[in-house]
Amino acid sequence: MEKKYLIGIDEVGRGPLAGPVAVAAVLFFPHFDTRHLKGIKDSKKLSPQKRELWLEKAITLKKDGYIDFSVSFSSEKVIDKKGIMHAIRLSLKRSVKKMCKSPYETYIYLDGGLTAPKMYPFQKTIIRGDELLSIIALASIIAKVGRDRKMEEYAEQFPEYGFEQHKGYGTDAHYKAIQKYGLCAIHRRSFLHTI
Repeated sequence: MEKKYLIGIDEVGRGPLAGPVAVAAVLFFPHFDTRHLKGIKDSKKLSPQKRELWLEKAITLKKDGYIDFSVSFSSEKVIDKKGIMHAIRLSLKRSVKKMCKSPYETYIYLDGGLTAPKMYPFQKTIIRGDELLSIIALASIIAKVGRDRKMEEYAEQFPEYGFEQHKGYGTDAHYKAIQKYGLCAIHRRSFLHTI
């Protein structure tokens, strides 16, 4: 059976000391022309402004019925309780479920070490997929912008940590803030047991 739909998946936020992990799934409908994504790059290689522009473009393409996408988050509490890989799998499962209506008509491309649940028989994991396939690159951008926005909201709640700057990653400024103020509600205790 020919695959009618393509889904690309990537995650963001595996390494930070605080906040959730995010997994985005992007669905291309059969009539989508990938030339709409000419020049797209992996989110790590784009400025925040460029990522926002790509997200705006994705929202327009979604409104026009060419693509669909979804982002799912797993909180620091899930990460601490069950581990980062469980949290990623949980978010991935949610995102794919929202996008994929017909597993046997859908081919799923995943970045890095990610795999979809076994109920999706047609899937391929691609090392550096976010650099090689536009569908995974777009997923990486959507996941990154979604997570960054969440961390900016947390920055308003916990202003002393500078989450709007480092987005929860382990920068010198972040470590200094932890030493000064201790841990806040969104810190991943399991990542910080040595502090």
